[in-house]
Amino acid sequence: MASSAALKAAKKELRTLMKNKLSSVPSASIDAQSAAIFKTVISFKPYQDAKRIGVYLSMPTGEVQTDAIVRHALQSGKQVFVPYLHKAQNPPPDTPRSVMEMVDLLSLSDYESLKRDSWGIPTISSETVDQREHVLQASTKETKPLDLILMPGVAFDLDPNTGYIRRLGHGKGFYDYFLHRYVQSRGSRMSEATSPGTDVILCGLALQEQFLDTKTGSSVPVGDHDNLLHSLVVGDGKLLEGPSRE
Repeated sequence: MASSAALKAAKKELRTLMKNKLSSVPSASIDAQSAAIFKTVISFKPYQDAKRIGVYLSMPTGEVQTDAIVRHALQSGKQVFVPYLHKAQNPPPDTPRSVMEMVDLLSLSDYESLKRDSWGIPTISSETVDQREHVLQASTKETKPLDLILMPGVAFDLDPNTGYIRRLGHGKGFYDYFLHRYVQSRGSRMSEATSPGTDVILCGLALQEQFLDTKTGSSVPVGDHDNLLHSLVVGDGKLLEGPSRE
């Protein structure tokens, strides 16, 4: 395992390379790849079986667009949870100042009414957040867990040692810290960094440009606190899955 400083530097370098790479991907290509991913997702059995899913709301450029997935899930009667970022109350040392919760969309019209933030991302208003179900506040042993989370990222690859998917995020730690708290709230502990370590199925969505071929020497640097994913849908419509969960 690389030292903390070396790992941080490797992640920063890859994020810079990916930012430059993604800035040149035409919007028509992103739309076409997002459409291919949509078709794969809605035929993915864990998605079809899911009653409660988490999904990110996408930036206008540089990543897989999730609008069609959100609309399909809502129209299919699924309960859809989306990120809500807020300042942490009395955060412990070494934790983010801003943290992510996932809260539910009330309806399709509710989703369509969301205003976009400075990144162009549809965002839950702080004025309506108390009206919504919160995953972490509600996630105890007696309440229903999420069935599936569709996750964004900067880069992904297939871990040759575990067969699971490695993910490089944007560096804020929102998803890793959310998942850490989610597992704790379910009365469990995160496993070692050799599996996703959670019952909720974690599935990344990646443009072809975001999927790194480890055979070429490119790989995603990960540390002990980085979550592996069960599966990944790539922009050519291909579904990559880790070891069987049976």
